[in-house]
Amino acid sequence: MSDSSIAFGTDGWRAVIADDYTFENLTRVAHATATWLHDDYGDTPSVVLGHDPRFLGRSFVERAAQVLAAAGVHVTFADTMVSTPAVSWATQAMGADAGVVITASHNPPEYNGYKIKAHFGGPAPPPMIAAVEDAIPSASALPDTLPPFDDLTSDGHVALHDVRSGYLNALHETLNIDAITAADFTIAHDAMFGAGQDLVIDLLGDDKVHPLRHDLNPGFHGVAPEPIADRLQTLSDTVAADPDCAVGLANDGDADRIGMVDENGDFVSSHRLLALLVKYLHEERGLSGSVVKTFSTTHMLDRMAEQYGLPLETTPIGFKHIATKMAEGGVLVGGEESGGIAAAGHIPERDGIYIGLLIVEMMVERGKPLSALVDELLEEFGPHYNYRDDIHIREDQKADVLDRLDNKGGLDTVNGHEVTEVQTLDGFKHVTDNGWLLIRPSGTEPVLRVYSEAESPEAAEALVKDASRQLGLDE
Repeated sequence: MSDSSIAFGTDGWRAVIADDYTFENLTRVAHATATWLHDDYGDTPSVVLGHDPRFLGRSFVERAAQVLAAAGVHVTFADTMVSTPAVSWATQAMGADAGVVITASHNPPEYNGYKIKAHFGGPAPPPMIAAVEDAIPSASALPDTLPPFDDLTSDGHVALHDVRSGYLNALHETLNIDAITAADFTIAHDAMFGAGQDLVIDLLGDDKVHPLRHDLNPGFHGVAPEPIADRLQTLSDTVAADPDCAVGLANDGDADRIGMVDENGDFVSSHRLLALLVKYLHEERGLSGSVVKTFSTTHMLDRMAEQYGLPLETTPIGFKHIATKMAEGGVLVGGEESGGIAAAGHIPERDGIYIGLLIVEMMVERGKPLSALVDELLEEFGPHYNYRDDIHIREDQKADVLDRLDNKGGLDTVNGHEVTEVQTLDGFKHVTDNGWLLIRPSGTEPVLRVYSEAESPEAAEALVKDASRQLGLDE
């Protein structure tokens, strides 16, 4: 177990606590991070560290601080639980060379993880991650002892810092908080027991926010903290039952993803949120720039970019690919279907708190409820409905399905529609005259993800169900 393989997935290294996610393996990854930092940034590199509320998060992040500080890296240590976007913001704002967050994001409660942030305040690009992976030492190469954490804080090698307050101040400067607080409605916020707890309340005030799942529970009551429709029923019911509540926001475990429900309690997908932001920022704020989306994201954005005359780029799955584009500048909106969205004017990082409140700001500025804004989109750019099924599957089964698709060049038909093109940027996207279907493996879990888009909800679901039947995934 001590020399178990450690590999970073779509966003960070994640593993089951006490199985592969151990203090020893965390020490190995932290050592590799220090090696990369010295190689790239010289003798005195710097890093910002933080953690979410997962089990043993504080103990794990202290161990990372011990390893990094002992290796000659100056550590800025968030003095309380923080969101991933807060660490990304601090990394950029403080001029640090990197950020590290002990979090498994939306993964099930038994997981923890290790996300690396680049100096620009977004996910470390693949070359940086590869450098860390290549530097991971064997367990036998680790030092026998490490300096105590308290000693490191006393001598200044680890500096405690109020990252949370600095991040909230940055949001105050970026968002029109006054307009939101002056609006004659309230907001429900479901933190899903994650790091987003109390952030919206601190920004808008107790009277403005109805909090849900804002207590500490490292086990998330047994439910993976992912803000998708079937895990937000209480949020939906709360908003629908309260005539004063105009919208519901939800965030995942480290608050970098956003889920939303409208005033009727109906879930509004990330596909729609991305499109709303493009329309708002371009039409209302007069901003331009490229639209960057991942491979599994709505083709409505293609239609919008064409109508607005904006460049469009499609990347593989994983926000790290979008963040690199945003760090280069000139991006209006970037995002993925799983709730990770970023917009011009903030850090090049998905931020569930910022994006949720930016949508609320849009509602206030436009003087319309969220459902009406969505209706406008569909009327102007046509019906686009998405469906996704996450199929839990053994790794050998997942590999078999992918081999079959690769050998055959994809499926010939999906739900009776001829496949006219199979795109393989990340997985297998089957394009038909009635939409598209994408099959790809998760980068962080033993899961095969099947996505689709069509002109009706029923047609989108039918594409996924038929593909699952053809591949024997419905058994």
